Amino acid sequence: MAEETFSIENQDLSFVEAEFVNVKNSTVRGIEGSRIEMQQVAALSIDGEKIDVTQGASGILRGNDVSINQSVAGVVVGNNTQLNFAFSPITVAKDYAAMTRSAAVLVAAKEVRLENSATVFLMAGKVEGNVTTLLNAKTALCLGAMIGGVLGFLSLFRK
Repeated sequence: MAEETFSIENQDLSFVEAEFVNVKNSTVRGIEGSRIEMQQVAALSIDGEKIDVTQGASGILRGNDVSINQSVAGVVVGNNTQLNFAFSPITVAKDYAAMTRSAAVLVAAKEVRLENSATVFLMAGKVEGNVTTLLNAKTALCLGAMIGGVLGFLSLFRK
């Protein structure tokens, strides 16, 4: 059974499971808990109800409410996600995603609020704010037609 509160500082651990987890200046392979707070931590997998990461690096973050500040995360998945001065190649939110001066390759959510952020692919029902998106519907259609044309042309030379 998990401990009630678990605090880590300046350690290298493989797996941590607790109701409340507070990690500082450490590396952890996996963290699982209800409330997870991390400052200057490298972690491979984080799974929790509410996750706050400040100046950290992580592979996969899964939770209901996920917030990363000045951090890098490979995949961020949650009901509500928030990126502040952060980078995440893949960000998926069931309900709401917010990005402030952040970058992502793929952002998908029902509602997205972006302030001075950049994405390559943006899929959302409602978008608010200032965003630079590399591919919108028109450019994606043009890119697909161009790639299809080139592949069709090259298939003529296959014989």
